[in-house]
Amino acid sequence: MYGDTSVIRGLARDMREQAADIRSEADRLVAQCENVHWKGLAADAMRHRTRERAAALRRSASLHEDAADALDHHAHEVDRLKDLIASIERKVHSLIDSARDRLADIGHGIVDGLKHVLPDAGDELLDRFVPPPHGSKDWLDVDVPGVG
Repeated sequence: MYGDTSVIRGLARDMREQAADIRSEADRLVAQCENVHWKGLAADAMRHRTRERAAALRRSASLHEDAADALDHHAHEVDRLKDLIASIERKVHSLIDSARDRLADIGHGIVDGLKHVLPDAGDELLDRFVPPPHGSKDWLDVDVPGVG
């Protein structure tokens, strides 16, 4: 899941360039083969074999493009998950800060009139919560009140 998506996208770009180079080389080989003034069965066999090899090169180029597409898809998923992790992380930290503020208000006697206010169980849970490291995929499994 992790990775530098600019590096991943660079690899995809390189794979596409390699695909274009391979395809170009296949075209060049076929063109050279067709321009040979040699005639006869051996010449025909050489041209046939060269076209077969060029077709194999083009299949290889297509596989390079498939790999590039897969790398781009992976980069997109990594970015999506990083964004989701960051969103969950921000929300949980906000919930923790709010819970701690409410608990501090109760502790300092800032309550509703003279009524005695007990701490909310959810606020106490948030106050004790030990968050995963910044950016960790463990944020995807966080289960605290207020995070769905």
